[in-house]
Amino acid sequence: MDHHLQRLHDEIADALNGMAAEQLTWHPEGKWCVAEVLEHLYLTYHGTLKGCERCLHEGKPLAGTPSLQERVKTAVVVTLGYMPPGRKAPERSTPRGMPGGEVVKAIGQELAAMDTAITRCEERFGMSTRVLDHPILGPLTARQWRKFHYVHGSHHVKQIWKLRDQSKRSV
Repeated sequence: MDHHLQRLHDEIADALNGMAAEQLTWHPEGKWCVAEVLEHLYLTYHGTLKGCERCLHEGKPLAGTPSLQERVKTAVVVTLGYMPPGRKAPERSTPRGMPGGEVVKAIGQELAAMDTAITRCEERFGMSTRVLDHPILGPLTARQWRKFHYVHGSHHVKQIWKLRDQSKRSV
């Protein structure tokens, strides 16, 4: 597994280690619970996996040409590693009610499957080729996709730790 994604896998596992089932579903009013945060991450991995599989099936990258605004957003998130807070998740990555135990078991497998698909795209189309469009950042290379998922996932792992600590006082 790519070092960024392995690090993310380990951060998620560490945050979940020893967490009680009740803590997975506890949340403050109007906020996601840990299970929903994990499902959101799972859905982003699944979307990237499916997009990469489409590229491989069609035999070509499906990325467009990045606008100046997309290049700036990509630089902030991917190059600088900063995930701006407060952005609403795209509908396709909004949690739909996947059971907590199921998403805990599935997230690592989906992360690994996504990494494999990204690697296959990189091998087939080249390291510097933009392979697929991100809904907010625009066209990304395989390396940029991995780094995006690391930055995005680490942002949410911090939320998991916060929810975990808050739920200990409430559950």
